Formats: sequence, C-alpha cells, structure tokens
Amino acid sequence: MHLLALAHSDMHCEAFTYMRQTLGYPAPRFRAGGNAPPMKEAGPLPGDAMIAGGAFALGASQDAPFVFDNEKWAHPVEVAPFRIARAPVTNAEFCAFVEDGGYLKRALWSRQGWGWRARTGAQHPVYWQRSDGGWLRRDFDRMRELEPHAPVAHVTWYEAEAYCNWAGRRLPTEAEWEFAASATADAAGAEASKRRYPWGDADPDVARANLDAPTMGCADVAAFAAGDSAHGCRQMIGNVWEWTATPFYPYPGFVIDFPYKEYSAPWFGYRKVLKGGAWATRPRFTRNTLRNYFPPHRNDVYAGFRTCALA
Repeated sequence: MHLLALAHSDMHCEAFTYMRQTLGYPAPRFRAGGNAPPMKEAGPLPGDAMIAGGAFALGASQDAPFVFDNEKWAHPVEVAPFRIARAPVTNAEFCAFVEDGGYLKRALWSRQGWGWRARTGAQHPVYWQRSDGGWLRRDFDRMRELEPHAPVAHVTWYEAEAYCNWAGRRLPTEAEWEFAASATADAAGAEASKRRYPWGDADPDVARANLDAPTMGCADVAAFAAGDSAHGCRQMIGNVWEWTATPFYPYPGFVIDFPYKEYSAPWFGYRKVLKGGAWATRPRFTRNTLRNYFPPHRNDVYAGFRTCALA
C-alpha cells in the first residue's frame, strides 16, 4: 500500500510540473541552489533498429516488484519483424512537417484528428512561436530558441499520427515498443527474455536516463548512450513519454485488485498508451512495462513519439 501511495505522489509531482508549464509559471526549483545548468549538446541519432520479432511476454511478470493493475500480467504475444527509430522524433524533424504545411493538409489527419485541429486552430505544437524565420518555444515563463535535436514534446497523439502519415512512417504498437525496449535479443523462434529497463535490471542513474529533472528539460536525442536497449534504441526511458498506436485496454484476465479501484478501470477504451517516462518522471516510478495513458487530444503532458517503418 505504501508503494502505491509513493507512486501516486510521484504522478502528481510530475503533473504539478507540467501544470506550471501550462500556466506559464516560473520553473520549479527541485534542488538547493536553483535550477541545473543546460544540457550539453549531443546531436541527433538518425536511423532505425532492425528487430526480428518473435514470441514475447507483454506485461509485468508475477515476481516483479510493485506494478500497477493494468500491467498484470505478462501474456504471450507474437511480434512480427519491424524497424523502429533509434530515437524519438526531434524538433528539427517535426519542424520540417510544420514548414511543409502539414497542419493544413487534411489527407494527413484522421477524422478525429482533423476535428481537433479545426477546433483548436493548431498550426504547430502548442508552445512554439515563430520568430525572425525561426522558432522559439515557451519554457515555463520564458521563451527559448527551439533546440533542434531535442525530442519534440507537448504534442497530441493526433499530431504524432499526422506526422507519421507525412513521413511515410507509423507509430509503434505497445507490444513493438516494449519488445524494442526490453527484449534481450531477437527471439528466433523462442520467447525473448526481458529486461526491467532498456539497459538491464540496474536502477536508473544519471548516465542512463534523463529522469528526475536533472537539467529541467529535454536532452538531445543522442544523449544517454549508456541507456541503450539491446537493440540499440536510445532514451526509451526518460526525456519524453512516447505515444504508441495502442488504445488503452486491460490485459487478458484483468481484475480490480488494487486499493485504488479507479486507477485503471474507468479509463479503458478511448485513451492511448504511452511508454517510457519523461525528464520530470521520478526514477522509481518508471520501467519498461509501465503503461501511461492519456486521451489523444492531450498536449500538456511531456509527450513525444518515435516512429516505425511501414511494413
């Protein structure tokens, strides 16, 4: 029960952080002495990881430490071969979509996505602003130059979907994402074994993942090479939550066995699964099997995405 209370507190601390961003308040001060210095530039990380797929146990194992009810329990799935981006989509990559008029091309958007875009009038991510031929972004109460190689953040699932259509790509399914993050090797006909984190079972640290607000924002997508998965995918934990193509539904055999009975059950259906964790996420909160879930129109959370190649 105390672990559930800690996790619940961690979620609210992250929510308070992105709420300050939404309201344009000054950045929070998590450490004595003020905010941390800016992250060193690390650059982009182009290319795909080639993953053979195979048999895979999606979800948490029954010998895992504390997990939420919607992670229960690991169950067999078959993952077809696929290619997934080694890193999340960057600001520079998303900017090309914006500059090409992607927000105004109806064919790139689903019916629901175009309805969201039409209602909001969106023509770029929510905190972006044009400036002298370039772009700024609002970071809490300040305007900053858009960091080209940081992951795009504060985008809706609809924006991620439209970008994928523009780029000739697609969002990964939850099973594909978890396979790329946690499988130790291609299954090759046998069920792939799993890691708790992309890099292994050791707890997160500052060399492996951008968690717990070390620099008060996103790092370049090439940073944190020590946190790579076995397949060479980077930052699958930390920096930004990642939208997947998968609607949030229970796993087979789901039962409400939590003291917090309303944690998952009321939200199954319309919401989309996000994986990984963001720079404001507490390290003890996240893991490969964790399932975050938000409606597809939400752009206040620290959410970005990575893409898969079309089959």
